[in-house]
Amino acid sequence: MIRRLCSLLLVAAIALILFYISRFWDFRLWGRDGLFGIQALRPQGGLLAIWLRGTPFAPYELLIWTTGSFLILTWVQKFFDLITPNNSH
Repeated sequence: MIRRLCSLLLVAAIALILFYISRFWDFRLWGRDGLFGIQALRPQGGLLAIWLRGTPFAPYELLIWTTGSFLILTWVQKFFDLITPNNSH
């Protein structure tokens, strides 16, 4: 039960981070000086757009974000499959 709860919390945290990196983050939960005083972690999110600004990949931000999110969540699932015992006989 505890392992499952920890797994769910980890996946929720990863999903929240991916959401913050995307352009869809619209919450301003901390001040303008950034999260924990780190200016790179601005309150309005959209970090991927900032990272890609000025590169030839900027128009493909949404596609890159979608593909990256899919890959990260797939790797997390594979990790959980490795550490979780298989109960099928």
